[in-house]
Amino acid sequence: MRPVRPCTFNQPSTPTPKPTHYSCAYTLTQPPKLNNNKKLVHHKTQPLKHWERLLDPIDHNATNKSNTFPYHFMPTKKSVKLGKKWKEYQGIRNWDGLLDPLDDNLRSEILRYGQFVEAAYKSFDFDPSSPSYATCLFPKSSLLEKSGLAQTGYRLTKNLRATSGIQLPRWIEKAPSWAVTKSSWIGYVAVCQDKEEIARLGRRDVVIAFRGTATCLEWLENLRATLTQVGHNHNHNNSNDGPMVESGFLSLYTSGTKCSSSLQTMVREEISRLLQSYGDEPLSLTITGHSLGAALATLAAYDIKTAFKRAPLVTVISFGGPRVGNRSFRRVLEKQGTKVLRIVNSDDLITKVPGFVIDNSNENDNDDQHDMSCNRDLQLAGLIPSWIQKRVEDTQWVYAEVGRELRLSSRDSPYLNGFNFATCHELKTYLHLVDGFVSSTCPFRASARMLIDNYRRQKSQGLKTQTLKP
Repeated sequence: MRPVRPCTFNQPSTPTPKPTHYSCAYTLTQPPKLNNNKKLVHHKTQPLKHWERLLDPIDHNATNKSNTFPYHFMPTKKSVKLGKKWKEYQGIRNWDGLLDPLDDNLRSEILRYGQFVEAAYKSFDFDPSSPSYATCLFPKSSLLEKSGLAQTGYRLTKNLRATSGIQLPRWIEKAPSWAVTKSSWIGYVAVCQDKEEIARLGRRDVVIAFRGTATCLEWLENLRATLTQVGHNHNHNNSNDGPMVESGFLSLYTSGTKCSSSLQTMVREEISRLLQSYGDEPLSLTITGHSLGAALATLAAYDIKTAFKRAPLVTVISFGGPRVGNRSFRRVLEKQGTKVLRIVNSDDLITKVPGFVIDNSNENDNDDQHDMSCNRDLQLAGLIPSWIQKRVEDTQWVYAEVGRELRLSSRDSPYLNGFNFATCHELKTYLHLVDGFVSSTCPFRASARMLIDNYRRQKSQGLKTQTLKP
């Protein structure tokens, strides 16, 4: 067990009623047992039944007796009424004063949107032997209910698909169908229809939720890490001055087939329809995703604000997302008024790729948007000669972080007995860290120490009892 850092966050002298938010129930790993030869036998995890479990890090079948993950996240009661302050929680002021310490209402909203992403994972068919592989498991009318979100007040209005633009050679046709699946279900659009929930939120909310990487071609698209022009300058590939984004992400967003429209077309058509239906009332558009889904959420936000001049407030809540574009892309997002909140685990390698970041102090970017992330980037400025910096910047590998950052760490959680690359990137790890985070000086709730101390005593007593047995 790793020691828990002491909590130095000072609570306000006048206690304020805390809203009920999502909570976590934890199941800790059982201690090893003695076999007939009086030797310690450690519990073994169940083997993976399908290779696709590696693609879906969430153990949806975990029970309270499972050892596959140290806790099971589930929502409890609804949060407090946001009312007229809803724009603050959607980032209208770039979440100033809400991130450190983490505001309880914002915590609840982040976790609530994380549940929409988890529903996208639960609804996806990961089984390559299934005839419905890479499609949605549930009908549109019952997707939220069957994925565990029956009481959200939202109604699903559109299923979304993403298509890879990679041109495959003819000989690949002999490969299994699951290996060459070009188009797959990637997420959905849902609209808040419940009057009580609309009143609580202070507006009608539209959610677009994206899952992470699942199919082989999606993995290949992730590896296409060079930057390419986006938007009106998409055809001017020789210019590095305009907004540029990762080639693979753009391909998945804009590619289509004769049988399936592009994800971009689907999003634009649905947003156009919803703006016609609800454009005269307070409206917000929240786009959320994990991993690849976080990158697609950022692209979708950029595209919506570009295509719809009268678009409502557009907010991105991303979990474990990779870098998406260059500094020019970041500047356009900020000029649009697109608000991006990136939830980042310091121990998650995916958030550190693709490419690298050069911080140029002469840039006139909006410091309010990215000041928290610049200090974490690879700082090459000042370490290498200016002419080398210029050469590097002319390449298609220089990215920029976007939006505001809520930085967490798996190392701060006393509930995680150990971690590896996969665990640090799991969506459930992110939800767990958000639920426990207090502030930079108090990275995890004080109650965590008491729980872990109780567990250590129980484990120690259990081993002593087993050792004394004849």
